[in-house]
Amino acid sequence: MSELWIRNGRLIDPSSGTDRRGDLLVRNGLIAPEGAVPVTDCPVIDAVGLIVSPGWIDCRVALREPGFEEDETIESGTSAAVAGGFTTIASLPDTQPVVETRAAAEFVARQAERAGHCNVLPLGAVTKGTEGQELAEIGQLVAGGAVGFTDGKRPLANAEVMRRALQYCSMWSKPILHHPQVPELVTGGVMNEGFHSAVLGLRGMPTAAEEIMVRRDIALAELTGGRIHLTGISSRRSVDELREARNRGIAVSADVTPAHLLLTDEAMTSYGANYKLDPPLRTQTHIEALIAGLKDGTIEIISSDHTPVAAEKKARELDVVPFGIIGLETALSACRAALIEPGYLTWGELLSKFTIGPARLYGLITKGTLQAGADADLTIFDPDVAWTVDASRFRSKSGNTPFHGQTMRGRVRYTIVDGLVRYQDE
Repeated sequence: MSELWIRNGRLIDPSSGTDRRGDLLVRNGLIAPEGAVPVTDCPVIDAVGLIVSPGWIDCRVALREPGFEEDETIESGTSAAVAGGFTTIASLPDTQPVVETRAAAEFVARQAERAGHCNVLPLGAVTKGTEGQELAEIGQLVAGGAVGFTDGKRPLANAEVMRRALQYCSMWSKPILHHPQVPELVTGGVMNEGFHSAVLGLRGMPTAAEEIMVRRDIALAELTGGRIHLTGISSRRSVDELREARNRGIAVSADVTPAHLLLTDEAMTSYGANYKLDPPLRTQTHIEALIAGLKDGTIEIISSDHTPVAAEKKARELDVVPFGIIGLETALSACRAALIEPGYLTWGELLSKFTIGPARLYGLITKGTLQAGADADLTIFDPDVAWTVDASRFRSKSGNTPFHGQTMRGRVRYTIVDGLVRYQDE
């Protein structure tokens, strides 16, 4: 019998509304019933001053292997995940080759098992080559373990293809994750279209590019009865559309990213490549709408939007530098700064976006909860400790973060997967 006793922590479980101080026993990789005590001389974690929560789940992470190992590998990406408190991540299929076959999905799962850091759920491509024209072998990908489908950051512009994809995926009750954007409106864009793009003379990406596609996707979800998840929404009107659609019972959900909750497009006045995101950083008005959506439950998920890019690729002209930043190892601190410190969300409300929200998206009934019998995936963190972000010490192979050098608060101390300590802060 294997046991691990976590003592005197603040136990927060959004799935049951629990927020209390006490002990938690892990037995044979599962959560033991409340009040259980160990029957063996087992290891003990002293959690005084720490928050113990269900293990965090990121609904979409770019692991970049195979094809782009200079940016990230499955080993380094999953190591970064546990350092950031994530016990389960879903891997994007936009690798080279694309994850569009059963063998490709199984490769991701095998590599993750070899790495031995956290659970990795493969996502399959919606269309062959993520080119948006012909559906991938969705049934075969489901057999290979795919929990959802997406073409990553490539919008699926063809409405008929999206309609058929929604119909097909509904046969397996799998969601489609979509980057809602009209490609023609953002081609060549670098940042949010507005005051700062005009001043800087940089090509803008209008919010309308996102809002038009959000409306289309909601209409198709209503038409087909399929499940669609909008990734990284960034616009006030997108939140309004989502709220209204969910109130009408349409199967649509969305996530937001920590960077889009904390930074505005004014950051681009530095011409820093690590502020170039897709969707772009917006204005304070949009941030306030995203936070309101998190608060009232319209938005149930926060994704780190982890997008590793090797340093040599980021050291180019702003017009051609790739979009994206890494986020796994700063998600806690960025969300603390954006949501906890100003008093917008409680810890329980924030943790729900990392736990039960993504668990519901993928139907993970034994994860995202501290209830007895659930998988013993746990995140234990110090909510208040200050630390200085040093990208050179990240476990990710890439260091493309806008937070390098900043002092932030909140640090993961232990990450436990299947009852085993997979990460311990040194």
